[in-house]
Amino acid sequence: MSHIATILLLGSGELGREFVVSAKRLGARVIADDAPAMQVADAREVFSMLDGAALRTVAEKHRPDLIVPEIEAIRTEVLAELEAEGFAVVPSARSAQLTMNRDAIRDLAAGELGLATSRYRYAESIEEVRAAAGFTGFPCVIKPVMSSSGKGQSTVRDAGELDAAWDHAVAGMRGDRTRVIVEAFVDFDYEITLLTVSHAGGISFCPPIGHRQERGDYQESWQPAPMSAAAIASAQDMARTVVEALKGDGRGWGLFGVEFFVKGDEVVFSELSPRPHDTGMVTLASQNLSEFDLHARAILGLPVPAAIRARPAASAVILADRESDRLGYSGLAEALAEDGTDLRIFGKPTSRPYRRMGVALATAGDVDEARRKARDAAAKVRIDYGA
Repeated sequence: MSHIATILLLGSGELGREFVVSAKRLGARVIADDAPAMQVADAREVFSMLDGAALRTVAEKHRPDLIVPEIEAIRTEVLAELEAEGFAVVPSARSAQLTMNRDAIRDLAAGELGLATSRYRYAESIEEVRAAAGFTGFPCVIKPVMSSSGKGQSTVRDAGELDAAWDHAVAGMRGDRTRVIVEAFVDFDYEITLLTVSHAGGISFCPPIGHRQERGDYQESWQPAPMSAAAIASAQDMARTVVEALKGDGRGWGLFGVEFFVKGDEVVFSELSPRPHDTGMVTLASQNLSEFDLHARAILGLPVPAAIRARPAASAVILADRESDRLGYSGLAEALAEDGTDLRIFGKPTSRPYRRMGVALATAGDVDEARRKARDAAAKVRIDYGA
C-alpha cells in the first residue's frame, strides 16, 4: 500500500482543496467530488450529497478508512448508518447530524449544555416569523437553519422588514427544510472564531481569529484577535464543552470552528462547524500548521501541538460581481508585489455576484498592518469575465 489512509471527502470546495493538500502531504489518498478539491485529489466522484443511496454506493465502492464531511447539506442519517456498520466518520456521525442544521446545534448548546446564547425561536412560515420576532424583539437576525457562507441571512430592524427577510431566507436555504432561526441581535464588540482541535493527546486551541462579515459572509479575518484573558478562558471552556459533547461514540477527532460574540469579558456562543472554517483561511499565513494541517493530523491520529501560536496575519476575500462561466484573473503580480503577501485562487468554474473566488493573505508586524496589506492585495486582483 502506497498511502497511510484512504479518505472520502464529502463536499470539496476551497476549504476541501486545502485539506486535500494537507492530507496528501502526510501520505493519504483522497477521493473528492466535482469541485475545487478534485483538482488535487487522487480520484473523483460526482453525486448529490443529499442523495443517500448515491452516498452509500460511493462509500461501499471505495471502502475509505475515513469519511470526512466538508459541507452541512449531507444525508446525515446515512452517515450514521455507515458509522454503525464500521465506517469511521469525521469527527463523528453525531457531529454531522447536530451541525447540519442550526437548530440542532443551538438546542444542544443552549438547552442541554447551558451555554450562553442569544434569545431565539424557530419559524416555518411568515406567521411564525412574526411571532418569533415578537419574542426576540428588534433588531433581530433571521437565517435558514441550513445554509452556507451566510446565504439567506438578514438583520431586521422593524416589523416592516420581516416579509423580505423571510423570502430572502427561503431563497438561500440548502437542503429540504423550510425553517429559519429568529434570534435577538447581540450587542457585541467583535466576533471571533476559536479553532478547537480534538486529537489523540486531548484538545488544543488556536489563538482567536477576528473576522468581519457582510451579507452574513466573511470578508476578512485576522489572527491573533486581541481578547482579555477572562474572555479567552470563557470561550475555550465553552468550546471544550460543546466539542466533547459532539464526539458521540467515535473518537471525535478533528478541527472544529467555534464562533462567539464578545462584549468586554462576556462571551456568547453563536455557531459551530465540525471542520475547517472559512475565517480560518488566515492560518495559511499565520500559523506554522494551518487549520487544514491540524485537521489532517488530528483525524489521522498524528500528534498535534498542545500550544499553537500565531504571527500577526490577515485574509481578505476576492469576490465576483456577476455570473459567468468564462473566467480569468489578472493583477496577480501587482497583488503580490508587497512583501508578506500571498494569494489563493480557488479555481471555481463559475461565478455569481458575491461568490468567493479567492483570498489574499498577508503577514506584518501587527494585525492592523496585516489587514491593510491583505485588503490592498485583494483589491488588485481582477476577475476577467469572458476570458
